[in-house]
Amino acid sequence: MSLDWLKRLMPRGLYGRASLILVLPVIVVTLVVSVMFLQRHFDRVTRQMTSSMAHEVRLVAGMIEAAPTLAAGLDSANGVTGPLDLAVEAPARDLSEGREGIDFSGRIVAQEIRARVPGVLAVDLADKRRVRMVLETRHGPVQIAFDRTRVSASNPHQLLVLMLFSALLTTVIASIFLRNQLRPIRRLARAAEAFGKGRSVPYRLAGATEIRKAGAAFVDMRARIERQIEQRTLMLSGVSHDLRTPLTRLRLGLSMLDPAEPPDPDEIAAMERDVDDMNALVDAFLDFARSDAQEGEPQRLAPLPFIATLVEDGRRAGQPVTLAALEGDPEELAAFRPEALRRAVENLIANAVRYGNRAEVEAALTPRALRVTVEDDGPGIPASQREEALKAFTRLDPARNQDRGQGVGLGLSIALDSARAHGGHLRLGESQRLGGLKAEIVIPR
Repeated sequence: MSLDWLKRLMPRGLYGRASLILVLPVIVVTLVVSVMFLQRHFDRVTRQMTSSMAHEVRLVAGMIEAAPTLAAGLDSANGVTGPLDLAVEAPARDLSEGREGIDFSGRIVAQEIRARVPGVLAVDLADKRRVRMVLETRHGPVQIAFDRTRVSASNPHQLLVLMLFSALLTTVIASIFLRNQLRPIRRLARAAEAFGKGRSVPYRLAGATEIRKAGAAFVDMRARIERQIEQRTLMLSGVSHDLRTPLTRLRLGLSMLDPAEPPDPDEIAAMERDVDDMNALVDAFLDFARSDAQEGEPQRLAPLPFIATLVEDGRRAGQPVTLAALEGDPEELAAFRPEALRRAVENLIANAVRYGNRAEVEAALTPRALRVTVEDDGPGIPASQREEALKAFTRLDPARNQDRGQGVGLGLSIALDSARAHGGHLRLGESQRLGGLKAEIVIPR
């Protein structure tokens, strides 16, 4: 059976669907309680009260029946009609069997009286305060009257009115709270839609914990995308800037070559160095471009032996780096991206040995985080410039001097992006042991 027609009738918006989820149970519960009250509780209470009243009516009718005359029967019944609050009249007047308006209990009262009291000729419920009935006796018709409250619950509609009022009140209050809870979701949707159109609108975290988490994830994603856009722009300008110097030297060297004479080995060696410099620059740019992609999924590996392998690879490559300490169980596993972490640690080591004479690496695996620290004995970075140093293509030496190594200002930025991709961060400080820079990657577990 297709339910497409029902889907077309459903609200499209989140507020409409949430309101429907809220209102439908209230309506269903109200209807069920109303039906149960009318059919079970109200019906049963009325029958019990009418049954008790029928015993008293039968008692009076039996006393009248047992008397030899109608007058004697009325005198005999007067002894109990007073305490029972019954009014007996003979001869009986003509009664019309009718009920005014909607009388839920009147039908039950009439049915019970006819079923439990023999000889009932008529039951009049037109008067809401009195019940009048006519009984057939051997002395003739007799009218018996009593208060309606003795066979019907007083004000039975109050429960229904109270229940309906309570349902409406709770629905209104819940709608107000629901609107307040959905307002942060709407703001998040508007911010995401505006960002998709190239506009960045202010967004403040609000709402429930789950909504705040979603908002924080959106803010981080937006900041990351904006940072990537900025870094890509800087990368394009950095490529043109950093390649201009070796290209100029190559152009000058080629212009000074004499085709009629054999090339000078020194000139060839210089041009080969320029080519190597450009190759290193291009590799650095590609490495940075891959750092945001963070190839591969996180894997559960032993991080401490992995860090020790990176240090050993650096030593075999001729870098003056040593493994200072490993804290934690070497066989304990943690989830991380090995290629991304390798790229980050290698860049930190390369920066350390470029600006210092030696570097030391420490790694610690705790129940809450993986911490990798790289320290050097170089000049370090002043506290006021550490935030600037984490930006892409930033080198703190003036005029982007390339005489000191082949860096293009991407090492710390690559390490920072790798740490953020793992949900962690990169902290820069001063090495207390070596006196240079201390770079620490912290990745939560």
